[in-house]
Amino acid sequence: MKPARTKTPRKLLVKKGSQTSLKDPVGVYCRVRPLSLPDQECCIEVINNTTVQLHTPEGYRLNRNGDYKETQYSFKQVFGIHTTQKELFDVVANPLVDDLIHGKNGLLFTYGVTGSGKTHTMTGSPGEGGLLPRCLDMIFNSIGSFQAKRYVFKSNDRNSMDIQCEVDALLERQKREAMPNPKTPSSKRQVDPEFADMINVQEFCRAEEVDEDSVYGVFVSYIEIYNNYIYDLLEEVPFDPIKPKWNSCSTPMRNTDFVPPQSKLLREDKNHNMYVAGCTEVEVKSTEEAFEVFWRGQKKRRIANTHLNRESSRSHSVFNIKLVQAPLDADGDNVLQEKEQITISQLSLVDLAGSERTNRTKAEGNRLREAGNINQSLMTLRTCMEVLRENQMYGTNKMVPYRDSKLTHLFKNYFDGEGKVRMIVCVNPKAEDYEESLQVMRFAEVTQEVEVARPVDKAICGLTPGRRYRNQARGGPVGDEPLVTEVVLQSFPPLPSCELLDINDEQTLPRLIEALEKRHHLRQMMIDEFHKQSITFKALLQEFDSAVLNKENYIQGKLNEKEKVISGQKLEIERLEKKNKTLEYKIEILEKTTTIYEEDKRTLQQELETQNQKLQRQFSDKRRLEARLQGMVTETTMKWEKECERRVAAKQLEMQNKLWVKDEKLKQLKAIVTEPKAEKPERPSRERDREKGTQRAVSPSPVPNAPPIRLRHRRSRSAGDRWVDHKPASNVQTETVMQPHVPHAITVSVANEKALAKCEKYMLTHQELASDGEIETKLIKGDVYKTRGGGQSVQFTDIETLKQESPTGRKRRSSTAAPAPPDGTESEWTDVETRCSVAVEMRAGSQLGPGYQHHAQPKRKKP
Repeated sequence: MKPARTKTPRKLLVKKGSQTSLKDPVGVYCRVRPLSLPDQECCIEVINNTTVQLHTPEGYRLNRNGDYKETQYSFKQVFGIHTTQKELFDVVANPLVDDLIHGKNGLLFTYGVTGSGKTHTMTGSPGEGGLLPRCLDMIFNSIGSFQAKRYVFKSNDRNSMDIQCEVDALLERQKREAMPNPKTPSSKRQVDPEFADMINVQEFCRAEEVDEDSVYGVFVSYIEIYNNYIYDLLEEVPFDPIKPKWNSCSTPMRNTDFVPPQSKLLREDKNHNMYVAGCTEVEVKSTEEAFEVFWRGQKKRRIANTHLNRESSRSHSVFNIKLVQAPLDADGDNVLQEKEQITISQLSLVDLAGSERTNRTKAEGNRLREAGNINQSLMTLRTCMEVLRENQMYGTNKMVPYRDSKLTHLFKNYFDGEGKVRMIVCVNPKAEDYEESLQVMRFAEVTQEVEVARPVDKAICGLTPGRRYRNQARGGPVGDEPLVTEVVLQSFPPLPSCELLDINDEQTLPRLIEALEKRHHLRQMMIDEFHKQSITFKALLQEFDSAVLNKENYIQGKLNEKEKVISGQKLEIERLEKKNKTLEYKIEILEKTTTIYEEDKRTLQQELETQNQKLQRQFSDKRRLEARLQGMVTETTMKWEKECERRVAAKQLEMQNKLWVKDEKLKQLKAIVTEPKAEKPERPSRERDREKGTQRAVSPSPVPNAPPIRLRHRRSRSAGDRWVDHKPASNVQTETVMQPHVPHAITVSVANEKALAKCEKYMLTHQELASDGEIETKLIKGDVYKTRGGGQSVQFTDIETLKQESPTGRKRRSSTAAPAPPDGTESEWTDVETRCSVAVEMRAGSQLGPGYQHHAQPKRKKP
């Protein structure tokens, strides 16, 4: 789908050619009418001169949470409730009339809901003329003194104009004036007081730089589009085409007495412009005549009383002002009789019927069918705008459905680049029209993004400018030509008296003959001089013509070169515009993709934050549990240490007492055996034995000034080789005495090919948790070999294990704890087999304490 989408605009651009490369957006303006009642609820607010804001009135809830929704819309300019008709005309319609006088077309239409002030904006009211009478007034103020005589221009059925000479135009005028009911209004008639106040424009306005070497003619036509049929409102019919006639008995007349209006057809002229075939075009010479024609057609327009508007327009009306311009001839006296030099420009003023909802208008029957056709034509207009905007923004070539409606089909040329397009959006700020106004604003927003090609300037006539007034200035000295003749005649010799008084007079005639001969001779000399000067002048003219021809050829060559350069630049501009549209389309796709990725990123970040919070809570619970267990272990250890000390002291005291009793018994027995005499034995001092026993039981104290233990590094068996010491970043630093140390090693946290290429040995430091909960460090060693592909491989050859154990962390299987030997010999009393292999006997004077003696070695712990 994407390649076809990018190729389509190229075909469109090549088809268009170099017709135009500059485009202007459709000018969309907004006018807000005042409320009918001061206490009505308002839903539209003017923010500034380019922005309006719609807020939801009471009773409308658009969001789920119940909040009011406010939307802002921007226009080229916004006119508030205090805007006058003159201010609106100067901004919107004045440029269109100026372009009309300079040979360019224009389209101005009003759009809005029923009762929003469209007809008031276009037509006006008594004392406040609308855009239509002001446009007519500006046209006739600008061309008033340059208008051609009536019927010099004559319209035909091919959407073009014919030129008649002054004599034919005079005969046509006499013929029309002799008719009993002339179709053309006369400028001598009085103005109808019904609309006299509407066309009484106080402000004088005219266009600048009007071509004074041309004559102008103004033709107007008025049509309506009703139920998607076109009717001519200026067509003369014997009966009223809108309503049937009623007789004196209040019954309808027969169908034979009623002449229904005939619908008109759309045609395409030789320039591919659409026009209404057979439409009446009336030539007017003043604002009063033109507005009288408009008012005559306005009375035939279909209006009806609906629930929303007392006089609701049931059709779209189109008032066309056609301006015909033709240049004067070289003398500046008459119109140039060349049809190719005629310039025709047209300004169409369109008053669209109001968009409405049938459930609000309470329409039934014909009114319901009319509302459906009105909404259908407006929907077609909106669809055309959307397709045009899509084609221009995305470079597509979708077909614009102009033919779906007579309204869009009639004005398709304007959107194809045949003139400027302006739209006035009329809105009623009352709350009841909120939903309709919202749809109108959305349509205006789409229309603003449609671009229309600028019209091409008309070809300039090659005649000398200023010939009208130059001929008038030359017309003054024409009456002095006899004076010049008299001066020439005075240069001749005077004639003698020719009176003959005597029959024998022989002097008068010879003198007259002599004078005439002198005059003839002088005249012959003047003729010869004239011929010489004429020949010289002809030679000069020929030289001048050749010089002018050379200049024209040179200028034509330069113009051809410039046209080639301009055409190349236009093609480059078109290519860049195509590229720009493609890039804009790609940017839009990337923006959408970025939005999707950002949403995914936000979702993943939220999940990550949730997991981090969960891990933080678990980590906090773990730390609290560790602290609690550590406290319990410390408390239990202190408790059992105190209990062991107490039991050891009691056992020592019991053993000392038993030893003393045995000593006493032995002494008594010895005395009995060895000494026959009965002597009272001396009782030894209990305190002295107790002190000796206590001194023997005390374990040797640690050396107070023992030197600190120096950490010894284990030396690798291959100290001469170069090693890659791979220590992952997740390893824990241990405080063991034995630490692996490899000199001249390259320490890395992640194995890489560059480090392996420089070394012959490889060592991986791996840590894991042993079964007893202590950290066990393994040194996995291997040799580095080069592979055939130019890489390196590692073959593991050896594993060294470094384990750290805590002496207080062993499991005990007996509740009775035995004290450690006082001489520092490591002995394990926690194992049942070890305890069984050790015999304890009370013996006096033992170095291990009161009566301790080892008869077996403790069993060595399994690695």
